[in-house]
Amino acid sequence: MSTYKPKPIETSQVYLSKDLEELTERLAENAHDHWARLRMQEGWTWGPTRNDASKQHPDLVPYADLEDSERQYDRQAAMETLKAIISLGYEIRR
Repeated sequence: MSTYKPKPIETSQVYLSKDLEELTERLAENAHDHWARLRMQEGWTWGPTRNDASKQHPDLVPYADLEDSERQYDRQAAMETLKAIISLGYEIRR
């Protein structure tokens, strides 16, 4: 039995400016592109369903072509990262 208890940085009171919301989308796209490049370097290709044995994945497409649920996953990760940075006392400036 695991005793692991996740303790993410508290970000519920952090609100992102319009500029940072736009940055969130760019970071989400970058995260997807980074993930896709790593998979491709490992020999993965596009396939209609995920198949670990043949290294095929349906999300090996441009970010804009992903299902919205997949884009939302990347957006949420990027947004939480930006909120954590701010919560820890850092500033993000252009």
